[in-house]
Amino acid sequence: MRDISLLIMAAGMGSRYGGLKQLDQVGPNGETIIDYSVYDAIKAGFTKIVFIIRDDFESQFKSQITNKYLDLIDLEFAYQDINYLPSGFSPPNNREKPWGTGHAILSAKTYINEPFVVINGDDFYGRESFKTIADYYQTEENHFSMVTFRLENTLSIFGGVTRGLCTIIDEKLNTVVETSNLEKNNNGVSSDNGELLKGDEPVSMNMWGFTPILFDYLEEKFINFLKEEGSELKSEYLIPSVINDLIQAGDESVHILNSSESWFGVTYKEDKPYVVGEIQKLIEKGVYPKKLFG
Repeated sequence: MRDISLLIMAAGMGSRYGGLKQLDQVGPNGETIIDYSVYDAIKAGFTKIVFIIRDDFESQFKSQITNKYLDLIDLEFAYQDINYLPSGFSPPNNREKPWGTGHAILSAKTYINEPFVVINGDDFYGRESFKTIADYYQTEENHFSMVTFRLENTLSIFGGVTRGLCTIIDEKLNTVVETSNLEKNNNGVSSDNGELLKGDEPVSMNMWGFTPILFDYLEEKFINFLKEEGSELKSEYLIPSVINDLIQAGDESVHILNSSESWFGVTYKEDKPYVVGEIQKLIEKGVYPKKLFG
């Protein structure tokens, strides 16, 4: 078995949700969505988990989440900080948030020397998704990949969501375009650009597979980003944009892996009862034990 790491981005502020949703309990014994991702990753054969968090909630994060599986898998912690910038750069006055998902992944560079998978800490991806991408890296050691989901399986009933709509050519990612305010209606799925979608379109949920060369790309392109947008208070260095640039330049290709799982997460506070109910259904089906750890 080859080593493969799971990089969990859990440093977000949860502004729309109204709190640290990474710590919110959705399982019958206080489990978080992150706990279910870790459980699935262990079952799928991952050998290390790297968490990207903020140092101001490190103690709470460890006591409420990761202490449960200290003895089950190797754990590392990286810290996303607004001041973690290349030499010669500094954040503008009054900027509060770090620099987006590309910046978050870059903060974990020193902890990863093997193929790795990136996910959001507040998204539920399902066992099949972890197994599919882990199996891929047992035979394909040097390629990028991404797990796509059907758009209709990733929506919230409580408001619009942002998804990366994908175009695919010969099982390779061609483009991924961040599209906002996606909501289901009687005619399909509407978006903020006025386009009506059918619902079967492949979307990215930020479940990416990478090799360590990504960090070299991220460092180089982050400097360019800061030169162009570093003075803005809310600019974000986003991983889909980086990957788009690499694909269009012919530097990398991204192999598409498909998942039939239904995504769910806590974008809004109203999502939580739904998530709790979906977890309970999976427990009743025998997918998960009633108590995940301990």
